[in-house]
Formats: sequence, C-alpha cells, structure tokens
Amino acid sequence: MQRKTLGGLVVLLVITPSLLLSHIINVPQDQVTIQMGIDSAGVLDTVVVAPDTYHENIDFRGKCIVLTSNYMFTQNPQDIMGTVIDGSSPPVADSASTVRFWTGEDSFSVLTGFTITGGGGTKWIDPQYPSYTWRGGGGVFIYNSSPLIENNIIIGNEVTNMTGVSGAQGGGMITFGGNPVIRNNLITENQALYGAGVDINYSGCLVKNNIIYENSGGQTYGGAGIWTIGNSSDSIIIENNSIISNHSSGSGGYGGWGGGIFIWTSNLYLRNNIIWANTQTTGGPIAMINGGYAFASYNDIEGGFAGTGNIDENPCFEDSGFILTDSSGCVDWGNPAGEFNDPEDNQNPGFAQYPAKGSLTNDIGAYGGPWSQSIPIFTSGIEEQNPVIIYGENNLMEVIPRGNNYFLLKYSVFHRCPVKINIFRIDGCLADRIFNQIQDGGSYQINIDLNNLCPGSYILLMFTVYGKNSQKITILN
Repeated sequence: MQRKTLGGLVVLLVITPSLLLSHIINVPQDQVTIQMGIDSAGVLDTVVVAPDTYHENIDFRGKCIVLTSNYMFTQNPQDIMGTVIDGSSPPVADSASTVRFWTGEDSFSVLTGFTITGGGGTKWIDPQYPSYTWRGGGGVFIYNSSPLIENNIIIGNEVTNMTGVSGAQGGGMITFGGNPVIRNNLITENQALYGAGVDINYSGCLVKNNIIYENSGGQTYGGAGIWTIGNSSDSIIIENNSIISNHSSGSGGYGGWGGGIFIWTSNLYLRNNIIWANTQTTGGPIAMINGGYAFASYNDIEGGFAGTGNIDENPCFEDSGFILTDSSGCVDWGNPAGEFNDPEDNQNPGFAQYPAKGSLTNDIGAYGGPWSQSIPIFTSGIEEQNPVIIYGENNLMEVIPRGNNYFLLKYSVFHRCPVKINIFRIDGCLADRIFNQIQDGGSYQINIDLNNLCPGSYILLMFTVYGKNSQKITILN
C-alpha cells in the first residue's frame, strides 16, 4: 500500500494482485465471438470488441469484467454505432435477450459502447408468484444482478410474444431484484406489451442521464417509457433523463396508461427530468396505480405535476438530439443543490461545460447534472449536405422528385437493422415520420407524398445503426 498526500488530503492507493493480473481480450483477434471472449475472461479483465455486427445472444455468466467497444478508448460515438450486438437469431427461442445478467453480477460487470438490437426477451418464472411466468428484457435482461449499463444505443428490441407466458415486458431492458445503474444511454424504438423502454420490477435502480425516446407498447399494463412495480431495499432513482415521445396504447384495465412513466405500487424519486410529448390512451404521461407514488422535484412534465420546482413548459430543444436552446426554461432550473451541479467549463469558469448550458446549476434533462456528457444520439443536428454519410457503413440513398411534391426515395442497407426515415424542418423540428421498421439487407424504394407539409425547405433524414444520410428537399406551393 502506498500513502500519498495531495494538498493536505491523504490518499490511499491500494494495488491488489487481481488488478496486476487483469488483461485485455480482443474480439475477434483473440477470441472469435463476444461470448468466447467473455468465457475466456478472468476477474476484472476487459473484453474489447472491434467494430462489426455480431449475431449473438450473450451471457455475462456472473463475471466481473468490462465488455466494451473501442468507444472506451476513443470516446467516438461512431464506435458505438458501428459495434452492434444483434440478438435476432437466438439458438433458444425462450432465451432471446441480446445481453443477459442473471448470475449475481455486480457493479464491476460493465456493458459499454454498443448498439444492442434485435432482442426478443427471456422467459422467466416470478420467484414471488411462481404460478406466473413472464417474458422480459429484449435488449438487456437483468435478474438479481447489479451491473453498470452505460454509453449504449438500445434500439429495435421487441418483447411481444405471449406464447406460454403471463406477460411480455421490458422491450429495451428489464431489471428484477437487483440494483443496476443505467446511465448515458439512448433507449429508443423498443416495443413491449408493457414497459417498452425500461421495466423496473421489485428492484432498486439508478436511471440517470438517458434519452428514452419513441418506445411504444403498453397494450396490457401501460408504460411506454419507464414501467415500475414494487420496491426493494434499494431506491428507484430516475434523474436527469429526457423521456420524450413514447407511446402507450391499449384499452381495458391498465392498457394504454402512462406514456412516459407507469408506477405500480412503487415509490420512486423523480428529479431533474424532461417528460414531454409522450402519448397515452388514458390519463396523463405519468400513471400512479395501487399506491404508486413519485417524489417529484425540479422536473419539466407536460401537463404539470405536483412537487417542488416542477414546471410545465416546452423544453425548446435546439436540434433533434434534444440539446436545450440557450433560452430554454430547463436551463439552470434543476435542483439547485451543489451535488446536482453541471460540470464546469475549464475555459469559462462559473459556466457549464457543453452540452449543459448556462451556469453550473443543474439543467433539467439528459444533458444536466454531474454526469452530463454527449449521449450517443442518432441525430446530433440536421445536416443539409446532399447526400452525406456521417458514420459507419454507407447506407445508399437517393431522392428523386416526381412533381407536385411527390418524391421517390431509393435506398440500400447492407445488414438487417432498424431503418427510420423522418422529415425535419430546417430549424430541426420534426415535421413528419415516413418509415420505421426493421429491414433485412437489400435495396428498397418508397413513394413519399409531402403535400401535407407547408411550402418551404426541409431535410429528409434516414437513420440506421450503421449510418445516416440526409438530403435537403423543397416543398412548393
């Protein structure tokens, strides 16, 4: 043990044999598959995965390891977008989660820097009510474990198969009985019959600085963005997230409730979040059922919500990446206590480091607070080049005018993945949703009628996990 003194502060540095012996395993150089890399890893080893698409359903097997793309070393979002774990071809249909933690993993088990897609969930027996069997966790399945999940894109996972189960939940992820940390992720375009984005099931959980966007479902028990039931000895803390445009549909019972958050018997802490533009069949964006309750403070919640510092006003995003404009009412409106402060800009003392804005006081939303950073977002602004390839493998795209505001869009994708095509105004606001499906590799074309839009200039943007293209188009009178 070494003992150092820094400016009067005593610091103890403990070096253990396990740290000295830990090493890096490279996939596919050292091990061909991600699972082989995990299986060969020892305590505190790091498995580094090269950019590619890996058709696997992986299991951490209780190991205290870091599983990462090159993003850990480069901090380049292209490494997240280009390193894909696709769980759409599971060897066992009832074990179809893309990533699983279910052998007591703890905070030394880390998943970071991937696009996680194609998962269909794992069938599991409820230990509290053994007569119930569920299917959950399309992207990530967490059972009695407490891993760290950060800096990932969790997209295009679907848990809707009711064969042999009582319910289908947690399209993006589910946690039961553990206390994981879910931080700085983009959780989007996932589906489930309830808890389409994140399902927290008799578990503690820290959900922090995530964008939870355009998840859909809720047909049986509601909850498109986040769904919770029960509590454990650890708290549920939902802090500094942007929960945007999630959609809960359905009827009867609790179907279609809680487009943003559904709280069933849980008590949770809800602070410094933006909860906006979510839709539901019944009620408001936050549903509280059977004693469920949110200790809510300093949030921006559409429709309003009781609690200290809560507001109800358009958050005013500067672009489609949900970064706030300088004049947004969410800037500097989060919890004013110093522990919630945004990081300081070293070049501009007293002011927040971008993407946070304003002074050091917490900004409401995913870019505020001490863990503020650029999230691996799928559109970080609207480009006007014609065409432009931003990252990853090329997604070929051509827009052909056909007259009278009709266009033919031709495009190609090289691997099975979610494909989303939207129209944005020049100011970055979403104008129309054109297409959103998972497609196999191949060439496609779509006829687009834009006569519903006002005359002016727009940007057509196509996004997949491999890249994005944009092209400026003009709508005439």
